[in-house]
Amino acid sequence: MDQTLFDGIVATTVQTPRLRAQVLERPAADASKTVVFVHGNVSSSLFWQPTMLALPDDVRALAIDLRGFGGSETLPVDATRGLSDFADDVASVVETLGLHRVHLVGWSMGGGVAMQYLIDHPERVASLTLQAPVSPYGFGGTGADGSLLTPDAAGTGGGEGNPDFIARLAAGDTTADAPASPLSVYLGTYVKPPFTSEHDQIWVASMLTTATGIDNYPGDGFPSENWPGFAPGTRGVLNTMAPTHLDLTGIVDVADKPDILWIRGADDVIVSDTSLFDLNFLGQLGVIPDWPGADVAPPQPMIAQTRAIFERYADAGGSFEEIVLPDCGHSPHLEHFDEFLAALVRHIG
Repeated sequence: MDQTLFDGIVATTVQTPRLRAQVLERPAADASKTVVFVHGNVSSSLFWQPTMLALPDDVRALAIDLRGFGGSETLPVDATRGLSDFADDVASVVETLGLHRVHLVGWSMGGGVAMQYLIDHPERVASLTLQAPVSPYGFGGTGADGSLLTPDAAGTGGGEGNPDFIARLAAGDTTADAPASPLSVYLGTYVKPPFTSEHDQIWVASMLTTATGIDNYPGDGFPSENWPGFAPGTRGVLNTMAPTHLDLTGIVDVADKPDILWIRGADDVIVSDTSLFDLNFLGQLGVIPDWPGADVAPPQPMIAQTRAIFERYADAGGSFEEIVLPDCGHSPHLEHFDEFLAALVRHIG
Protein backbone atom coordinates (compact mmCIF):
# COMPACT_ATOMS: atom_id res chain seq x y z
CA MET A 1 0.00 0.00 0.00
CA ASP A 2 1.10 3.56 -0.70
CA GLN A 3 2.83 4.69 2.49
CA THR A 4 1.41 8.18 2.09
CA LEU A 5 -2.16 6.88 2.43
CA PHE A 6 -3.70 6.57 5.87
CA ASP A 7 -5.67 3.45 6.85
CA GLY A 8 -9.27 4.03 5.87
CA ILE A 9 -8.46 6.23 2.87
CA VAL A 10 -8.92 4.82 -0.63
CA ALA A 11 -7.30 6.32 -3.74
CA THR A 12 -9.11 5.94 -7.06
CA THR A 13 -8.64 7.28 -10.57
CA VAL A 14 -11.58 9.08 -12.13
CA GLN A 15 -11.51 9.63 -15.88
CA THR A 16 -13.53 12.69 -16.81
CA PRO A 17 -13.98 14.47 -20.14
CA ARG A 18 -11.38 17.02 -18.93
CA LEU A 19 -8.69 15.00 -17.18
CA ARG A 20 -7.66 11.83 -15.37
CA ALA A 21 -7.98 12.78 -11.73
CA GLN A 22 -6.94 11.05 -8.55
CA VAL A 23 -9.55 11.17 -5.82
CA LEU A 24 -9.04 10.17 -2.20
CA GLU A 25 -12.11 8.88 -0.38
CA ARG A 26 -13.17 8.06 3.15
CA PRO A 27 -16.24 6.00 2.27
CA ALA A 28 -19.50 6.09 4.20
CA ALA A 29 -21.84 3.11 4.10
CA ASP A 30 -25.01 5.19 4.43
CA ALA A 31 -23.97 8.74 3.57
CA SER A 32 -26.38 11.59 4.25
CA LYS A 33 -24.00 14.23 2.91
CA THR A 34 -20.85 14.52 0.81
CA VAL A 35 -17.90 16.77 1.55
CA VAL A 36 -15.46 17.60 -1.24
CA PHE A 37 -12.02 18.91 -0.24
CA VAL A 38 -9.80 21.02 -2.52
CA HIS A 39 -6.11 21.37 -1.60
CA GLY A 40 -3.90 24.42 -1.93
CA ASN A 41 -0.87 25.30 -4.01
CA VAL A 42 2.25 23.11 -3.78
CA SER A 43 0.35 20.36 -1.98
CA SER A 44 -2.18 17.63 -2.72
CA SER A 45 -5.17 15.86 -1.22
CA LEU A 46 -2.87 13.93 1.12
CA PHE A 47 -3.04 16.89 3.51
CA TRP A 48 -6.77 16.35 4.06
CA GLN A 49 -6.58 12.73 5.28
CA PRO A 50 -6.76 13.31 9.06
CA THR A 51 -9.82 15.55 8.66
CA MET A 52 -11.53 13.12 6.29
CA LEU A 53 -11.06 10.21 8.68
CA ALA A 54 -12.42 12.16 11.66
CA LEU A 55 -15.71 13.21 10.04
CA PRO A 56 -18.94 11.60 11.26
CA ASP A 57 -19.79 8.17 9.85
CA ASP A 58 -22.66 9.50 7.75
CA VAL A 59 -20.33 11.78 5.75
CA ARG A 60 -18.79 10.67 2.48
CA ALA A 61 -15.48 12.51 2.25
CA LEU A 62 -13.74 13.06 -1.09
CA ALA A 63 -10.56 15.00 -1.88
CA ILE A 64 -9.64 15.82 -5.47
CA ASP A 65 -6.09 16.29 -6.72
CA LEU A 66 -5.94 19.27 -9.05
CA ARG A 67 -4.17 19.01 -12.41
CA GLY A 68 -0.42 18.88 -11.96
CA PHE A 69 -0.67 17.88 -8.29
CA GLY A 70 -0.91 14.62 -6.39
CA GLY A 71 -1.85 11.68 -8.56
CA SER A 72 -3.82 13.63 -11.15
CA GLU A 73 -2.80 14.10 -14.74
CA THR A 74 -0.34 16.89 -15.50
CA LEU A 75 -2.01 19.23 -17.98
CA PRO A 76 -1.23 22.84 -18.92
CA VAL A 77 -2.87 25.56 -16.82
CA ASP A 78 -4.36 28.47 -18.77
CA ALA A 79 -3.84 31.31 -16.33
CA THR A 80 -5.85 33.80 -18.39
CA ARG A 81 -8.93 32.00 -17.01
CA GLY A 82 -7.90 32.68 -13.42
CA LEU A 83 -8.61 29.56 -11.38
CA SER A 84 -11.26 28.30 -13.79
CA ASP A 85 -9.16 25.45 -15.20
CA PHE A 86 -8.99 24.01 -11.70
CA ALA A 87 -12.63 24.77 -10.86
CA ASP A 88 -13.79 23.16 -14.11
CA ASP A 89 -11.71 20.09 -13.28
CA VAL A 90 -13.40 19.82 -9.88
CA ALA A 91 -16.79 20.19 -11.55
CA SER A 92 -15.96 17.46 -14.04
CA VAL A 93 -15.05 15.05 -11.25
CA VAL A 94 -18.20 15.91 -9.29
CA GLU A 95 -20.33 15.35 -12.38
CA THR A 96 -18.58 12.11 -13.37
CA LEU A 97 -19.15 10.73 -9.87
CA GLY A 98 -22.86 11.63 -10.11
CA LEU A 99 -22.80 13.99 -7.13
CA HIS A 100 -25.30 16.78 -6.71
CA ARG A 101 -25.15 19.27 -3.83
CA VAL A 102 -21.84 18.97 -1.99
CA HIS A 103 -20.26 20.65 0.99
CA LEU A 104 -17.16 22.25 -0.48
CA VAL A 105 -13.96 22.85 1.52
CA GLY A 106 -11.02 24.76 0.03
CA TRP A 107 -7.62 25.65 1.45
CA SER A 108 -5.50 28.61 0.30
CA MET A 109 -5.47 28.51 -3.54
CA GLY A 110 -8.08 25.77 -3.20
CA GLY A 111 -10.28 28.29 -1.41
CA GLY A 112 -10.15 30.40 -4.55
CA VAL A 113 -10.98 27.32 -6.64
CA ALA A 114 -13.97 26.69 -4.36
CA MET A 115 -15.17 30.30 -4.74
CA GLN A 116 -14.90 30.00 -8.54
CA TYR A 117 -16.87 26.74 -8.37
CA LEU A 118 -19.57 28.56 -6.38
CA ILE A 119 -19.74 31.33 -8.98
CA ASP A 120 -20.15 28.77 -11.77
CA HIS A 121 -22.37 26.23 -9.97
CA PRO A 122 -24.14 27.90 -7.01
CA GLU A 123 -26.99 25.40 -7.07
CA ARG A 124 -24.55 22.53 -6.43
CA VAL A 125 -22.96 23.93 -3.25
CA ALA A 126 -24.63 23.05 0.04
CA SER A 127 -22.06 24.95 2.12
CA LEU A 128 -18.66 26.55 1.62
CA THR A 129 -15.74 26.27 4.03
CA LEU A 130 -12.70 28.39 3.21
CA GLN A 131 -9.47 27.82 5.12
CA ALA A 132 -6.95 30.64 4.67
CA PRO A 133 -8.30 31.40 1.18
CA VAL A 134 -6.59 33.56 -1.40
CA SER A 135 -8.11 37.06 -1.58
CA PRO A 136 -10.98 37.38 -4.07
CA TYR A 137 -8.79 39.96 -5.84
CA GLY A 138 -5.89 37.54 -6.29
CA PHE A 139 -2.42 37.47 -4.78
CA GLY A 140 -0.45 40.69 -4.63
CA GLY A 141 -0.50 43.89 -6.65
CA THR A 142 -3.76 45.49 -5.49
CA GLY A 143 -4.90 48.23 -3.16
CA ALA A 144 -7.53 47.92 -0.45
CA ASP A 145 -10.39 48.21 -2.95
CA GLY A 146 -8.89 45.59 -5.27
CA SER A 147 -7.68 48.07 -7.86
CA LEU A 148 -4.38 47.38 -9.63
CA LEU A 149 -1.36 49.23 -8.29
CA THR A 150 0.18 49.14 -11.79
CA PRO A 151 -1.59 48.35 -15.06
CA ASP A 152 0.45 45.15 -15.53
CA ALA A 153 0.26 44.01 -11.87
CA ALA A 154 4.04 44.15 -11.57
CA GLY A 155 5.53 41.87 -8.93
CA THR A 156 2.85 39.18 -9.16
CA GLY A 157 2.45 35.88 -10.97
CA GLY A 158 5.01 33.38 -12.19
CA GLY A 159 8.02 35.57 -11.55
CA GLU A 160 7.40 35.34 -7.80
CA GLY A 161 8.56 31.73 -7.68
CA ASN A 162 11.82 31.11 -5.80
CA PRO A 163 14.17 29.38 -8.28
CA ASP A 164 15.92 27.38 -5.55
CA PHE A 165 12.60 26.16 -4.13
CA ILE A 166 11.40 25.20 -7.62
CA ALA A 167 14.62 23.30 -8.33
CA ARG A 168 14.36 21.45 -5.03
CA LEU A 169 10.73 20.54 -5.76
CA ALA A 170 11.76 19.15 -9.15
CA ALA A 171 14.64 17.23 -7.58
CA GLY A 172 12.47 15.66 -4.88
CA ASP A 173 14.42 17.21 -2.00
CA THR A 174 13.17 15.86 1.36
CA THR A 175 15.83 17.48 3.53
CA ALA A 176 15.84 20.60 5.66
CA ASP A 177 19.33 21.50 4.49
CA ALA A 178 18.38 24.91 3.05
CA PRO A 179 15.79 27.63 3.74
CA ALA A 180 14.21 26.95 0.32
CA SER A 181 13.88 23.17 0.71
CA PRO A 182 10.23 22.01 0.73
CA LEU A 183 10.52 20.73 4.30
CA SER A 184 11.96 24.05 5.48
CA VAL A 185 9.25 25.98 3.64
CA TYR A 186 6.56 23.79 5.16
CA LEU A 187 7.92 24.14 8.70
CA GLY A 188 8.50 27.88 8.33
CA THR A 189 5.41 29.04 6.46
CA TYR A 190 2.71 26.37 6.06
CA VAL A 191 2.59 26.08 9.85
CA LYS A 192 3.66 28.39 12.64
CA PRO A 193 6.97 27.31 14.17
CA PRO A 194 7.67 25.29 16.24
CA PHE A 195 4.71 23.13 15.17
CA THR A 196 5.60 19.68 13.89
CA SER A 197 3.66 16.45 13.49
CA GLU A 198 4.38 12.76 13.05
CA HIS A 199 3.22 13.09 9.44
CA ASP A 200 5.52 15.87 8.25
CA GLN A 201 7.30 13.61 5.76
CA ILE A 202 3.93 12.77 4.20
CA TRP A 203 3.14 16.45 3.87
CA VAL A 204 6.49 16.99 2.16
CA ALA A 205 5.80 14.03 -0.14
CA SER A 206 2.54 15.78 -0.99
CA MET A 207 4.38 19.00 -1.85
CA LEU A 208 6.82 17.07 -4.04
CA THR A 209 4.00 15.87 -6.31
CA THR A 210 3.83 19.41 -7.74
CA ALA A 211 4.55 19.47 -11.48
CA THR A 212 7.07 22.21 -12.27
CA GLY A 213 7.49 24.27 -15.43
CA ILE A 214 5.98 27.23 -17.22
CA ASP A 215 2.70 25.39 -17.84
CA ASN A 216 2.37 24.35 -14.21
CA TYR A 217 4.29 25.65 -11.18
CA PRO A 218 5.26 28.46 -11.15
CA GLY A 219 4.37 29.56 -14.70
CA ASP A 220 5.80 32.20 -17.00
CA GLY A 221 6.31 35.93 -16.67
CA PHE A 222 7.02 39.08 -18.66
CA PRO A 223 9.41 41.99 -18.13
CA SER A 224 7.95 45.15 -16.64
CA GLU A 225 9.13 48.75 -16.45
CA ASN A 226 7.54 48.85 -13.00
CA TRP A 227 9.23 47.70 -9.78
CA PRO A 228 10.34 44.94 -9.20
CA GLY A 229 10.79 44.42 -12.95
CA PHE A 230 8.42 41.62 -13.93
CA ALA A 231 4.72 41.13 -14.61
CA PRO A 232 2.50 38.04 -14.66
CA GLY A 233 2.43 35.76 -17.66
CA THR A 234 -0.44 33.76 -19.10
CA ARG A 235 0.55 30.19 -18.21
CA GLY A 236 0.97 28.22 -15.02
CA VAL A 237 -0.20 28.15 -11.44
CA LEU A 238 1.03 31.40 -9.92
CA ASN A 239 -0.37 33.41 -12.80
CA THR A 240 -3.87 32.03 -12.10
CA MET A 241 -3.87 34.17 -8.96
CA ALA A 242 -2.41 37.31 -10.53
CA PRO A 243 -4.93 40.16 -10.15
CA THR A 244 -4.93 40.72 -13.92
CA HIS A 245 -6.51 37.26 -14.30
CA LEU A 246 -8.38 36.49 -11.07
CA ASP A 247 -11.56 38.15 -9.84
CA LEU A 248 -13.74 36.17 -7.43
CA THR A 249 -15.95 39.05 -6.34
CA GLY A 250 -18.73 37.45 -8.39
CA ILE A 251 -19.65 35.37 -5.34
CA VAL A 252 -21.56 38.45 -4.17
CA ASP A 253 -23.99 38.12 -7.07
CA VAL A 254 -24.73 34.38 -7.09
CA ALA A 255 -28.41 33.59 -6.78
CA ASP A 256 -28.03 30.68 -4.36
CA LYS A 257 -25.86 31.76 -1.44
CA PRO A 258 -24.69 28.92 0.81
CA ASP A 259 -23.40 29.74 4.25
CA ILE A 260 -19.65 30.47 4.29
CA LEU A 261 -17.27 29.43 7.06
CA TRP A 262 -14.00 31.39 6.87
CA ILE A 263 -11.38 29.93 9.17
CA ARG A 264 -7.79 31.10 9.41
CA GLY A 265 -4.76 31.32 11.65
CA ALA A 266 -3.97 34.60 13.37
CA ASP A 267 -0.27 34.16 12.53
CA ASP A 268 -0.54 33.07 8.89
CA VAL A 269 2.45 34.41 6.94
CA ILE A 270 1.17 33.33 3.50
CA VAL A 271 -2.34 34.80 3.30
CA SER A 272 -2.02 37.90 5.42
CA ASP A 273 -2.04 41.68 5.34
CA THR A 274 1.72 41.31 5.93
CA SER A 275 2.43 38.27 3.78
CA LEU A 276 6.00 37.05 3.45
CA PHE A 277 5.07 35.99 -0.09
CA ASP A 278 3.91 39.51 -1.09
CA LEU A 279 6.88 41.18 -2.79
CA ASN A 280 5.62 44.62 -1.81
CA PHE A 281 5.77 43.64 1.85
CA LEU A 282 9.22 42.11 1.37
CA GLY A 283 10.29 45.37 -0.27
CA GLN A 284 8.97 47.30 2.73
CA LEU A 285 11.05 45.03 4.98
CA GLY A 286 14.14 45.73 2.88
CA VAL A 287 14.44 42.13 1.67
CA ILE A 288 13.98 43.23 -1.95
CA PRO A 289 15.98 46.35 -2.88
CA ASP A 290 14.79 49.60 -4.37
CA TRP A 291 11.22 49.38 -3.03
CA PRO A 292 9.47 52.53 -4.32
CA GLY A 293 7.53 53.13 -1.11
CA ALA A 294 4.07 52.57 0.30
CA ASP A 295 2.51 55.19 -1.95
CA VAL A 296 3.49 53.15 -5.01
CA ALA A 297 3.80 49.56 -3.81
CA PRO A 298 1.94 48.98 -0.53
CA PRO A 299 1.51 45.46 0.82
CA GLN A 300 -1.77 43.86 -0.18
CA PRO A 301 -4.37 43.91 2.62
CA MET A 302 -5.51 40.35 1.86
CA ILE A 303 -7.55 39.78 5.03
CA ALA A 304 -9.26 43.15 4.86
CA GLN A 305 -10.13 42.57 1.18
CA THR A 306 -11.62 39.14 1.88
CA ARG A 307 -13.66 40.40 4.82
CA ALA A 308 -15.02 43.27 2.73
CA ILE A 309 -16.22 40.89 0.00
CA PHE A 310 -17.79 38.52 2.52
CA GLU A 311 -19.58 41.44 4.14
CA ARG A 312 -20.97 42.36 0.73
CA TYR A 313 -21.99 38.70 0.32
CA ALA A 314 -23.89 38.91 3.61
CA ASP A 315 -25.49 42.24 2.67
CA ALA A 316 -26.71 40.60 -0.54
CA GLY A 317 -28.53 37.85 1.35
CA GLY A 318 -25.83 35.34 2.26
CA SER A 319 -24.05 34.77 5.54
CA PHE A 320 -20.51 34.11 6.71
CA GLU A 321 -18.72 33.27 9.92
CA GLU A 322 -15.10 34.23 10.50
CA ILE A 323 -13.06 32.15 12.94
CA VAL A 324 -9.53 33.29 13.77
CA LEU A 325 -7.41 30.74 15.62
CA PRO A 326 -4.65 32.18 17.85
CA ASP A 327 -1.10 30.83 17.69
CA CYS A 328 -1.84 29.29 14.29
CA GLY A 329 -0.35 29.66 10.83
CA HIS A 330 -1.61 28.75 7.36
CA SER A 331 -2.85 25.24 8.21
CA PRO A 332 -5.54 25.25 10.93
CA HIS A 333 -6.61 21.73 9.95
CA LEU A 334 -3.16 20.51 11.04
CA GLU A 335 -2.20 22.96 13.78
CA HIS A 336 -5.57 23.22 15.54
CA PHE A 337 -7.11 19.97 14.43
CA ASP A 338 -9.87 19.70 17.04
CA GLU A 339 -11.04 23.28 16.64
CA PHE A 340 -11.03 23.06 12.84
CA LEU A 341 -12.89 19.75 12.83
CA ALA A 342 -15.52 20.96 15.29
CA ALA A 343 -16.16 24.11 13.26
CA LEU A 344 -16.42 22.13 10.01
CA VAL A 345 -18.79 19.51 11.45
CA ARG A 346 -21.00 22.22 12.90
CA HIS A 347 -21.00 24.09 9.59
CA ILE A 348 -22.00 21.12 7.43
CA GLY A 349 -24.41 19.74 10.00
